[in-house]
Amino acid sequence: MPSTVPLADSPRPGRVCFFIRLLGVVMTAVVALFLAFPLTADGEVFDETDPAPRSTESLTGSEDFDLPVAPGAVVRGYSPPPQPWLPGHRGVDLAATPSAEVRAAGPGRVAFAGMVAGRPVVSIEHEGGFRTTYEPVRSAVMAGDTVERGRLIGHVFGIHPGCEVAACVHWGARWSNDPDGYLDPLTLLGAKLRPIVLKPVESA
Repeated sequence: MPSTVPLADSPRPGRVCFFIRLLGVVMTAVVALFLAFPLTADGEVFDETDPAPRSTESLTGSEDFDLPVAPGAVVRGYSPPPQPWLPGHRGVDLAATPSAEVRAAGPGRVAFAGMVAGRPVVSIEHEGGFRTTYEPVRSAVMAGDTVERGRLIGHVFGIHPGCEVAACVHWGARWSNDPDGYLDPLTLLGAKLRPIVLKPVESA
């Protein structure tokens, strides 16, 4: 009668169950870390415990803010998506010139200066629980620097996708404790400081 010899390479059921359980524990830990420490759009860890007042009264027509770049005409306006995961335009594109100076729109502290998705970005934390973001901007400041309105923070560097003129600066604003809480940065300006909006050229 044929002899039955156990295969040396055959995994034991107990060992298989152990590895499956171990894999489940590792996956659960990874998901928990992502949920506990989500990243913001400018590359920083988002802290849900950070208090941020959401009153827009302090944002409307403030004399503490100005356009970050000249000439500053609006090439593309603010058009937030109906849902955070859908496409939209979470800021405004301002007309500039290649290598133009970019200045802090208002007083605050540099929260981030570096690369995001291959583009150079500077973001500034302002009093009131919100921050402004500037791209593509080759930084002349470092994270932690205190800046006043009008201080040089960098120069236009590279091309912003969708820009219809020689160069653009994408200027965004959002609540500090909400990665999806975007604002129209033009609300930071007084009525007299609102820039001209460029109309698209209509073909004949």
